[in-house]
This record gives sequence, structure tokens and C-alpha cells, in this order.
Amino acid sequence: MNKTKATLPTLLLRKPEASILLAGIVLVIVFQILTPNFFTDANLQTVSQFFAPWTLIACGEIMLLIAGEVDLSVGQVFALAPFIMHFAMLAGLPVILGVIVALLVSALLGLFIGVITVRFGVPSFITTLGAMLLFNGLTLTISGGFPIDTPAGATGFVLGGWDYSEILWAVVIALGMHVMLRHTRWGLHTVAVGGNPTGAAEAGIHIRRIKIGNFMLCSLLGGFAGILNAFHVTSIDPNAGGANVMFLAIASAVIGGTSLMGGSGTILGGLIGAAVLGILQDGFTLLGINAFTFDIITGAAILITMISNVQFAAWRRRSRT
Repeated sequence: MNKTKATLPTLLLRKPEASILLAGIVLVIVFQILTPNFFTDANLQTVSQFFAPWTLIACGEIMLLIAGEVDLSVGQVFALAPFIMHFAMLAGLPVILGVIVALLVSALLGLFIGVITVRFGVPSFITTLGAMLLFNGLTLTISGGFPIDTPAGATGFVLGGWDYSEILWAVVIALGMHVMLRHTRWGLHTVAVGGNPTGAAEAGIHIRRIKIGNFMLCSLLGGFAGILNAFHVTSIDPNAGGANVMFLAIASAVIGGTSLMGGSGTILGGLIGAAVLGILQDGFTLLGINAFTFDIITGAAILITMISNVQFAAWRRRSRT
């Protein structure tokens, strides 16, 4: 009996996914009690549409954060990629090839950022801050600042036309990346690079390759999230995404248990963290609470989570000694 009681607190301390999942369940119960419309099909679609883009981008940000880097420009890749797809289609390519071209360009943008950061030793915060402004200006220039319609068709239905296609893609990719992080050499090397760069280098891990690869992965997922969103809303908007989507993705990662100091993180935690933020935003909307309150709670949640991460890390170190 005592063993069971001791196991649950240990699980909550060692598994950040468990604590944020518990918080999410409590929020769902509270909002269902306060507003009976919460569990309707229409509202569930709304919730999923809120956090699906954050989830996809959070997956890439988590890999970077674990490796000790960050990407502030991915929200602008989110806005740029659908326009790349559009111009590829204007050149005569079918929709699916236009999507592939947009994803390749997104990955190349990540390569550009990664090379500047790793090869020239520029902090990723500075590199991606500059890239954020550059990509935003590029998007506004090629679009003229005006939105355009997204092409219809079977490809569009699979990518975003179905009400739940965005969240389905997000969950499948998150689960796949969870496996990659926990059970592949790339994931283990990413953790090693962020946790102990010197030891990783001595072990023969190509630190530059790992970091540049994760920059490319983050931009690729940002571009894919933007394409999914464009098909869902049937419009390509140059002002979509931006800093708001990027910050929500990072917030999802941090709330889900990923450390901003590198070396530890969890994709499943990011997925659950994004869902919790989506539930909060939707619940506040249903209750008519001012949207500014959402930012207050999100900011407070990040601060509390970071304090908890530091304390839990110290607790784990003491438990191993």
C-alpha cells in the first residue's frame, strides 16, 4: 500500500507529461461543468484547430531546445511556405509537387539558419531573430500583402480540408518524433549534444550536423503546419503565423516539460502542452473571458514550469546520489 502511494508522486516528478496531462484532464472537467457546449463536435473541431499548428511547430522546437538552440523564425516560415506552394503551382506544377517544393524550400531556410548559427558561431537567438524579420519581409513582398485562395481538390482535403485532418497529422507526426527522440541514434545524439557538448564531441558525435539537421527539421515542420492551415482555412494569408504561433509552440514545449537549458525534453509533453493551451483558449472564449487573460495565464504557466523544471532537476540529482 505504501509502495503504491510512493509511486504516484515519483511518477509525477519524473514524468513531466504526467503532471501536464493531469492538469489537462482537470481543465476539461472544469470547462465541461461551466459550459455544456465544450464537448460538442463543433467545439472539439475548434479546439483541435487551435493547437494543431502549435503542436507541429513545437515538435521541431523541442528537438532544437534539447540540442541547446531555439528558432524564432519558424512562425514566418509558417506564413511563407504556402506562398511558395502557390507560385510553384503557377509555374505549372500539380498541387502535390507544389507542396513538396514548399517543404524543400522550408528545409533549405532551416539549413541557411543552421549554417549561420553553427559555422559562424552566431547565437541562434540572434540568427533566427534576424531571419524572422527577413522571412516576414520576403512573404509580404512576394504576396503584395494580400491573401489569396488556396487550391481545392483531393490533396487539399487530405492535408487540411477535413475538419480533423490538421490534428490527425499533428498527432501522427508527434508520435513518430517521440519514437525518433527516444529510440533512434539521432534522438539520443540530440540529447547528448544539448546535455554535454564536450562529452558528445569526445564520443565522436557530429555536433554541427545534429544542430543543423534539427534547424532544418524545425523549419520543415513550420512550413508543413502553414500549408495544412492554408488548406483548412482555404486562404493563404501573409499575416498568418508569425511570432504568436512561434511563441505558443515554445510555450507548449516548455509547459510540456522541455528544458530551455538543453539536454532534456519530451515530444509527448509538447503535444499535451499544446492541447492544454488550446483547451484554455477555447474555454476562455466560451466563457466570454477577455483574451488578454489567456496571455497572463500562459506567461505564468511558463514561469511556474521553468521553476518546477529546475527544482525537479535538482531533486533527480539528489535522488541519484
